Amino acid sequence: MNDRKILPLLSRSVIAICLLLLMASAAHAQKTYSIKDKWAIGGEGGWDYLTADPGAHRLYVTHGPRVEVIDTNTGKAIGAITGLKGTHGVALDNARKFGYISDGGANAVVVFDRGSLEKVDSIPAGTNPDGIVFDPLTKTVWAFNGRSKDVTVIDTASRKVIATVPLPGKPEFPTSDGKGNIFDNIEDKNEIVRLDAKQPKITATWPLAGCDSPSGMAIDIAENRLFSVCDGKKMAVVDASSGKVLATPTIGDGPDAAGYDPKNKLAYSSNGDGTLTVVDASNSSYKVLQSLTTEPRARTMALDTSTGKVYLVTAKFGPAPAATAENPRPRPSILPGSFTVLVAAHD
Repeated sequence: MNDRKILPLLSRSVIAICLLLLMASAAHAQKTYSIKDKWAIGGEGGWDYLTADPGAHRLYVTHGPRVEVIDTNTGKAIGAITGLKGTHGVALDNARKFGYISDGGANAVVVFDRGSLEKVDSIPAGTNPDGIVFDPLTKTVWAFNGRSKDVTVIDTASRKVIATVPLPGKPEFPTSDGKGNIFDNIEDKNEIVRLDAKQPKITATWPLAGCDSPSGMAIDIAENRLFSVCDGKKMAVVDASSGKVLATPTIGDGPDAAGYDPKNKLAYSSNGDGTLTVVDASNSSYKVLQSLTTEPRARTMALDTSTGKVYLVTAKFGPAPAATAENPRPRPSILPGSFTVLVAAHD
C-alpha cells in the first residue's frame, strides 16, 4: 500500500477516535442528577452522618439516640439500633458481620450485629467520638474524638482499645485508603493529618490553603486523591501522597459531607444551603458539572457506589427560640415527624 492510500486511512481513523472521545465526553457531561424520591422516616431529634451498605442494600442513618436502618430497595425502615445517647457516625467491617457506632453522648463506640441489629458491645472512647472509619488492612476501627482532640484505635478481633493518638486540633470526617493510611480533616486548624494504621501515629500534617473549617472528606483510591469540603464554598482536591492542594472547585455553602464515585469518577459535596455539588474528577480540571437543588440543611450524605445514588437527610424546622446569655445563637427546633431521606439519582 502506498503513502497516498495510507494517509487518508490514518486521517479517517484519527477523526473516528476523536468523535468517539467527544461522544464519551458529552455522555459524561449529560449524566445529571435529580431528586427521585423522598422517604419519610419520622421520629424526633437531630442527625449526623449516613452510611450506605451497597451489598446489603441498606442505609444507616444516625438519628439522635438511635440509628435508623433503611432498605434502599423499598425506602422502608427495617429496624433500628436503639438505647444510644447521641449518635454521629457508623463504620462497617469488610466481613459484613459488624457495625460500629460513634455514640458521642456516651463517649463510646457501640458494636452491633448487622444481621440482628442487636448491640453486642460498648467500647470506651475519648470525649465525644464523632467521625469513625474501619480500616480493612489492619481490621481496626478509628473513632475521632471531637472534644478530647484525639483518636481511639480499636482492634476489632479483641474489641479492645490498642492506642489513643493525640491530634493537633478538632477532628472531623476521616477516611482510609485501604493500604495502611488513615486521613482526617482537622477543622479548627485547616489541616489534614495522615496516620499510619499499622503503628498508630501521625505521619504527616498538611495545611489546606484556601480551605476553611474542613469537614467532610472522600477519597479516590485509584488516583490517590482526597476531597475535603470547606466553608467559603470550596472543595480542596489534595494529593494524598504529598498533601499538595491541586484544585479548589466551587461548591455550595455550609457543606458537611463528601463522596466519591469511582465508577463514574464524580466527587460530591452536600451543602447546608440546599444543594448537592457534583464535580468531574476524571481529569485535572475538576469542573463543576451540576449544582442540584435539594432542601435546606440537607448537608450530610452517603453514596451507594453500586447504583450511583446519593442519599441525603433533612427535616422541617420551626422558629428559633429567643436568644439568651447562655445560648446567644439558638438553633430552630425540628418539627416532630418531619425527618426525611432524599434520594438523588442519575436522570
